[in-house]
Amino acid sequence: MNVRYIIDEKGYKNAVLLSIKDWEEIQNDLKEFERLNKDTKQKLSERFAGCIPEERVVELQDELIKMRNEWERNIY
Repeated sequence: MNVRYIIDEKGYKNAVLLSIKDWEEIQNDLKEFERLNKDTKQKLSERFAGCIPEERVVELQDELIKMRNEWERNIY
């Protein structure tokens, strides 16, 4: 990326010159970032609902219950 700065009389950078290609790449990256940011505002349970087959969900829940029972048994 070829960036040139415009500096005022006090030496402060106050503007930037970019090629159109670089500007378009930045705009595309910004749009992608906004899309990803918007997607992450959705709850994880909503984003991944239906990704795991129902049978596997039941197996995982059963395994989780067993692990919790073991954990609680070992604590007391």
